[in-house]
Amino acid sequence: MRSQNLSKAVSVDDWRNGGFGLYIHWPFCQAKCPYCDFNSHVVSKIDQSVWVEAYQKELHRMGALVPGRVLNSIFFGGGTPSLMHPDTVAAVIETAKEIWPFANDIEISLEANPGSVEAGRFNGYRDAGVNRISMGIQALNDEDLRRLGRIHTVAEATKAFDVARSCFDRVSFDLIYARQGQSLQSWERELSEALNMAIDHLSLYQLTIEDGTAFGDRYARGKLRELPTDDNAADMYIATQDICAAHGLPGYEISNHARPGAESRHNKIYWRYGDYVGVGPGAHGRLTLKNQRYATESPRAPGAWLKAVENNQGTFPFEVLTPEDQVVEHMMMGMRLYEGLDIERHQILSGRPLSSVKLNELSDLEMVVVENNRLRATIKGRAVLNAVLRELLVD
Repeated sequence: MRSQNLSKAVSVDDWRNGGFGLYIHWPFCQAKCPYCDFNSHVVSKIDQSVWVEAYQKELHRMGALVPGRVLNSIFFGGGTPSLMHPDTVAAVIETAKEIWPFANDIEISLEANPGSVEAGRFNGYRDAGVNRISMGIQALNDEDLRRLGRIHTVAEATKAFDVARSCFDRVSFDLIYARQGQSLQSWERELSEALNMAIDHLSLYQLTIEDGTAFGDRYARGKLRELPTDDNAADMYIATQDICAAHGLPGYEISNHARPGAESRHNKIYWRYGDYVGVGPGAHGRLTLKNQRYATESPRAPGAWLKAVENNQGTFPFEVLTPEDQVVEHMMMGMRLYEGLDIERHQILSGRPLSSVKLNELSDLEMVVVENNRLRATIKGRAVLNAVLRELLVD
């Protein structure tokens, strides 16, 4: 009982270890990619004025719950936020600025797809206050882009990337590997090409087959062929770490690589287990209110979310996170980072030390290391992080 009381007492300010961010979810796309399990919808017409009003109303409602906090980041995710009109983005940013003081170095990111951008729109986002673009290129091979259901070509992606670079100092892009028919050698060549394009940040994700997606359905029917074996995918992961590090973009998180100082500040709020407000259909959040940490979630369907906002319930319900929940989440988030887990913070949250037996076993297997009071996974351990977490979280 004492450990639970201690954990609950310190959770009041624990979020400050990670910071405070705002996530805005734009739920619309031009097309649904077959691998995507994000909350995205294809519609023929969008009344953006309705969405501006809803975002503003929900921001004011959430702002009243956590007033006065310094906002470290805003992230426009989706869906395809580059389908938002720059005026819509500007209105959201201005409303957030009315509610919370902005950090001097606030990061404001917007996800963009190459098929939905143009120079004028990027200029508009920059003028609205966006200072970082994250572009979903996904492959540097037209055949694989087609297989992934992308609506752009490599030439269009390269052009869009160049436009973004002309407008923003910070531009990241995503690639997916372990694709159908992809060999280690072909991925190494593609990754080298990507690194020659990259400015300071790359997100490199292994293709995962999710239930409820078109790829998931095909896989269940035995129709998704030529996927790399688990061993081949692991080899691609390890090669990715080595190649990116050699190019000056080491992995600071499982799937993210950056030059030192260019890491995504918003995503680090998640991984460092800070607080963040989630606004928009299906958006999640973590908030500490009156000595208690909560998980928030919004209705997924765009129409249902708009109606919920009308009823002042756009982010609902608030689910209490027990001390045990917080320990698990902190572990799962922190171990994704190369910097690893703050052992002292974890012990304060849990009210007890980590198991020395488990730490020794995993150290002997070269899965983890303990340095400067931090626990981190090695490259070998990060390749099988779920298994490492299972061991660390077992009583």
